[in-house]
Amino acid sequence: MKKFTILIPIYNDWKSLEKLLKNINDNIKDIQNSKFNCVIINDSSTTDNPEIIVPSNITSIKLIHMNKNRGHARCNAFGIKYLSKNQDLDYVILMDGDGEDRPEEIKLFVNKVLAEPNTAVVAKRVKRSEGFLFQSFYQIHKYLTLLTTGKLVNFGNYSCLTKNNLEILSAKGSLWSSFTGSFKKYIKNYNEINSTRGIRYFGPSQMSFFKLAIHSLSIIGVFKYRVFFISFFFLSFFQYLAVFINFNFLFFQIILICFNLIVFVVSFRESETKLKNSEHNIKKIEEFTH
Repeated sequence: MKKFTILIPIYNDWKSLEKLLKNINDNIKDIQNSKFNCVIINDSSTTDNPEIIVPSNITSIKLIHMNKNRGHARCNAFGIKYLSKNQDLDYVILMDGDGEDRPEEIKLFVNKVLAEPNTAVVAKRVKRSEGFLFQSFYQIHKYLTLLTTGKLVNFGNYSCLTKNNLEILSAKGSLWSSFTGSFKKYIKNYNEINSTRGIRYFGPSQMSFFKLAIHSLSIIGVFKYRVFFISFFFLSFFQYLAVFINFNFLFFQIILICFNLIVFVVSFRESETKLKNSEHNIKKIEEFTH
């Protein structure tokens, strides 16, 4: 019997959480030889949570209330750190609480990870639900990351981690800034499932262009030294090329230097100390069973 914990950060979106739990319950009912529980991180919501009712196919729900709002990425970082030493589990599924990570794909995670029990699984986005403009900027983010780091990052937080993955990631300060970047850097072997980005259950998407930019730069920041090396190569190449074609690349060189400065500043979001001390932000823990 394999034990799966579904980690869900929440900020005020209790109505979506209620629907998500119901949909998770419906989609795991036919999965054999597996037990599921949920750990919900309440990121210091400003609205009170309703009564939590544990659906029939979920063993238990733990609701962890945080004192201060830290944001989605840091809730995931705290959850990984917390679960790495506090839970009797085999796998952790990271999942958004608004419906954009589709519960229908949990079966795909389970089938894939049970076929190769020691290998993590990520949800590769093959179709997205946002508008054309946002999808265009997302593609720019993806290929900018590839160009500056040499890494193709085609997945987000939706993933299934092994216990060993938890131990590795929970010791990395970069996790406090970017789960995706940290995973790509430190987890060498993983499998993929094809995933469609779902539509938010209630209200507009919370992912703005600014948040997308921070998300992208946070991933790149995990690889900042690689970025510096690649940028130095391009700067040297531009300088060398300018001699032969009599063209001034100063504008491009300035852009490249500014980009590196921005990446360096964003990398300050990383903090091994804050990750290590993140449990100090716990206000209270509630546990719900049948």
